[in-house]
Amino acid sequence: MGKISGVVIEVTRLTDRISSLVVAATDGVALPTWEAGAHVEFDLAVGARAYSLVSFDAVLKTPTSYRIVVQREDNGQGGSQAMHAMQVGDPITFSAPKNDFAVIPDAPAVLLAGGIGVTPLISMAVALERAGQEFRFHYSGRSADVMAYPAELSSNWGDAFTLHCDGAETALDLDRVMSFVGSAHLYVCGPRGLLDAARAKAETTGIPSERVHFELFEAASTQGGDTAFEVQINDGTVYTIPIGQSIIDVLEENDVDVMYDCQRGDCGICQCDVLEGTPDHRDVVLSKAERDAGDVMQICVSRAKSARLVLDI
Repeated sequence: MGKISGVVIEVTRLTDRISSLVVAATDGVALPTWEAGAHVEFDLAVGARAYSLVSFDAVLKTPTSYRIVVQREDNGQGGSQAMHAMQVGDPITFSAPKNDFAVIPDAPAVLLAGGIGVTPLISMAVALERAGQEFRFHYSGRSADVMAYPAELSSNWGDAFTLHCDGAETALDLDRVMSFVGSAHLYVCGPRGLLDAARAKAETTGIPSERVHFELFEAASTQGGDTAFEVQINDGTVYTIPIGQSIIDVLEENDVDVMYDCQRGDCGICQCDVLEGTPDHRDVVLSKAERDAGDVMQICVSRAKSARLVLDI
């Protein structure tokens, strides 16, 4: 399905920095249905930005609107600020829903959110509850007044829900969260620091990687010490990847067809084999063992520690 011409039909301010926006098709027709964990990509003046769909109710087979929740990042890349500038009646173009973070409703789950990363987990909790599945929902942030829906989440899921606030007795304890996982699946969404810490803790706890699922709520960004490097593909062509551009950016500019989706390093779709060279891994997909082996990489965010990478593309 192509792009959907839409309009903003509702804007609700949840906190000083968090707003809920509801969009519908301009002509009022039904939108494509979706499953818990899905996101929609919006076309903005600053570029495409993806936001998770949010629903406290079961997803309709023929929804007439989509709800997203956006936290304004004043030092970000402009996407959240553009979304916060939207008003009721403003036109907006968006994609059909995609899902790289689907929940498995027939298996118990532990949901762990950091900050605005709570948004996809809300719909996951709804789906798990409707399936009669056991789950625990952990939501961590600085304080309740800067978090999205803390009262509603507590009211909806009672003892299954725990709010973790920094500096409080209930501050996030990853050891305790991991102790609840057992044979369940672990779903983690939030900033890179939380994902890296949760992944390391899951590995040391012995939770199999196939039962650990991540989504990163943070766009790829340039890091201090970044340098240009070269990438050689299967036909022998060599491309230079400058600072501030990804391997995918450069390959697409040169009409090399590659598969990708999230461009944050959390969906795994762009993974390719490394034939020579040393990757600088910046994804949240690979395990420590896979990173240490260095024979695969996510080309949407990862760079190189060596002067050249030879990739199976």
